[in-house]
Amino acid sequence: MPTTLRLILGDQLNQNHSWYKEKSNDITYVMMEMRQETDYVNHHIQKVLGFFAAMRAFKSWLAQNGHNIIYLTLDDPDNQQSLPQNLSQIIKEESINLFQYQLPDEYRLDEQLSDFCESLEIESAVCNTEHFITERSELQTFFKGKKTYLMESFYRHMRKQYDIMMEGDQPLTGQWNYDQDNRKKLPKNPELPDRLSFDHDLTDLYKTIQNAEINTIGTVNPANFRWPITREESLAALEHFLEKCLPNFGTYQDAMHTEHRFVNHSLISFALNTKMLHPLEVVTRAIEYWEENKDDITIAQIEGFVRQIIGWREFMRGVYWAHMPEYASKNALNHQRKLPDWFWTGDTKMNCLSHAINQSLEEAYAHHIQRLMVTGNFALLAGIDPNEVDAWYLGIYIDAIEWVEITNTRGMSQFADGGIVGTKPYVSSANYISKMSNYCDSCHYVKSKKTGDKACPFNSLYWHFYERHRDKFEKNPRIGMMYRTLSKMNNKDEILDQAEYYLNSINEL
Repeated sequence: MPTTLRLILGDQLNQNHSWYKEKSNDITYVMMEMRQETDYVNHHIQKVLGFFAAMRAFKSWLAQNGHNIIYLTLDDPDNQQSLPQNLSQIIKEESINLFQYQLPDEYRLDEQLSDFCESLEIESAVCNTEHFITERSELQTFFKGKKTYLMESFYRHMRKQYDIMMEGDQPLTGQWNYDQDNRKKLPKNPELPDRLSFDHDLTDLYKTIQNAEINTIGTVNPANFRWPITREESLAALEHFLEKCLPNFGTYQDAMHTEHRFVNHSLISFALNTKMLHPLEVVTRAIEYWEENKDDITIAQIEGFVRQIIGWREFMRGVYWAHMPEYASKNALNHQRKLPDWFWTGDTKMNCLSHAINQSLEEAYAHHIQRLMVTGNFALLAGIDPNEVDAWYLGIYIDAIEWVEITNTRGMSQFADGGIVGTKPYVSSANYISKMSNYCDSCHYVKSKKTGDKACPFNSLYWHFYERHRDKFEKNPRIGMMYRTLSKMNNKDEILDQAEYYLNSINEL
């Protein structure tokens, strides 16, 4: 009988995978906490804790269900902190003659495991993670011959393929997308649900990480870790979202507020990206709940959520596999400036950035508009090197795995891919931030001022961005109006000088 070793990576915690339907003494699973994974970028402490805690919970689930499991903790003396070295050692010690693994979702791990298998003298095999609803190459095939990938087209394709919110070949109500209905600012004194907290005591695991002297960012109370680390908790988080947040999710999904960090967002991205939840089960359950409560929940709320899961999430993964590894070095705008020091501390006088960054450092989470239109917007306007932006986003957020982070960062946020993901850069002045938040109300800077003392940096940097990239965007039909406006400004030079002043003193903003 073959003796099989099956590898489970830290983001492959799928209890419903077909692997686990069989139990055999000849199959051993292996999981590892490794410096290889903690050190390739400077991660948030909650991210390291969350992954290791979820992995340990999954290990316990495997053992309780009769599976053989080898688990190398971070401080295990046999742990060589390298995936190939650990696997080679176990294969030798356990007399393994068949090695199996699930397709990794990160290019670097895909290459590492492929190379490892080529070096083996025993047989090896790879299988699907059984998580995503698209194949790696599906998006590339769908957009074959196109330079720009339009997410809306792909989203409609997904809706049709899986018969989600459809009537025949048409969408329910005849309208595909309710994005225009989902852009409202929070009212004064909004009533918002509390976050569902799971209160794990991870003090011992935290001490292990500290003793290993792993460099991390952010803060945590290890005795009160609030993220879900099991499938049961992940399902509870989904139900909490549906019951408490879905009724107003879409309406305020772009809203930001100093007193309400999570608004009506689901907070299930970590559970999804570790595969404790499956995207189709999330969407199916959400639609089921909506159908049971249509009197209280409009279609705009559920459509916005469905679009994020089966549209944007699958779309970004498809872009990743269509363009890696070249995508990781794209810098179409040739931005070279270093990330300001205050991105790591939140110590800036710009209230929107201070709030979004401090929230990220304290929660390992910020919602998509905070990431895109606050931190990402500033980085793009200021011409920050995409490598620096990548490292920050990949490290600071608990849900950040490269396949989803880099496509959002280099594509959607920084336009470093030259327009593969978006047809125009996502930039704004203070006006948008004021429109969607209360950040400007208590800011050191004045949102209406473009020049002079306390002029909001976003205003002059906005026009400076367009001026310095005139050759790239002036003929873009979605942007041409900006250049006509810029050419009519009597104080154009003063605005550009103001921006230069801010860029030269960027660490003091």
